[in-house]
Amino acid sequence: MKKEIYRKNFKCPNCGWQAEKQGVKDSWNHCPNCLGGIHEEDTDYGVCGGILEPIGIWVKKNGEWMILQRCSLCGEMQAVPKSPFDNPLKVLSVASKPLSSPPFPIERTEELTKMMGGSGEIGGKLP
Repeated sequence: MKKEIYRKNFKCPNCGWQAEKQGVKDSWNHCPNCLGGIHEEDTDYGVCGGILEPIGIWVKKNGEWMILQRCSLCGEMQAVPKSPFDNPLKVLSVASKPLSSPPFPIERTEELTKMMGGSGEIGGKLP
């Protein structure tokens, strides 16, 4: 495993988390506390500069965990590898968000299924 390089004065521009004196990884692509970052993508007008907010977790076939982020300014999405320094509670919180706050109303699942041409019955028999 590659040895990490450290620097002492890292401060997250999103949540304000600051590294302890013993250091933090030198080349951060996201904050280990909030899992957010700054969108440094070049655009026609310069660097975007929007806040990259964590919106989900993706586990690749090889078992590597990736943090899915969306820019609050331009909407672009990206995936960055989870770091061993990341706050495990924040990672689990982001990973479980679709279960606790689905993007559609659960109580209207049958109605929505009917609108899309399905039978609309949850737990019904398959044809």
